[in-house]
Amino acid sequence: MEGHLANRGAGDVAQMKLRVLVACEFSGTVRRAFRALGHDAWSCDLLPAEDGEDVHHYRGDALAMMWGSYWDLMICHPPCTHLAVSGARWFKDKKVEQEHALMFVERLLDGPVDCIALENPISIISSRIRKPDQIIQPWQFGHGETKATCLWLKNLPKLVPTNIVEGREARIHKMPPGPDRWKERSRTFPGIAEAMAQQWSDYIISKHRVAA
Repeated sequence: MEGHLANRGAGDVAQMKLRVLVACEFSGTVRRAFRALGHDAWSCDLLPAEDGEDVHHYRGDALAMMWGSYWDLMICHPPCTHLAVSGARWFKDKKVEQEHALMFVERLLDGPVDCIALENPISIISSRIRKPDQIIQPWQFGHGETKATCLWLKNLPKLVPTNIVEGREARIHKMPPGPDRWKERSRTFPGIAEAMAQQWSDYIISKHRVAA
């Protein structure tokens, strides 16, 4: 692994705060999980930060933010409107939008960041780019709900479930239509965000500790 961690001694790495970019996140859920562990985490979206944390939220193009600074880890949540197979009945009417969405995903996955995780529901990313490295469910991380979430990983391990919940329901899928339905469906569950923050930051720091 390259980057500023590679130039530090073992003692420095042990105290290292990772630079984390959470691309396409307006809720701040993943950003807060990393910042709770002391990391320098930033969210980025075209929308303002829903939690009012404007100091650590960049409102603008995620690709510009990705290239504009050094990051140890990037977690991406590209919009799934034109990608999710749940909307397959409309695919024939939005081929141009699909191509643009897939191009955006490819540019994120090919970004200049050592460790990358890209999250999306079951989508055409699997057939058009590559299959996901892992599919997780909220009920594996303390939430009694079903919502298959795919993860495409670069230099990161698969997430290990932290709290298996027996009672499960498809609350997200059953949400009634409304102007904010897409927002509710796109949110990362806090238990998943906490697992990402703890497991992936531990992994990155431990790798550099061994190298140092």
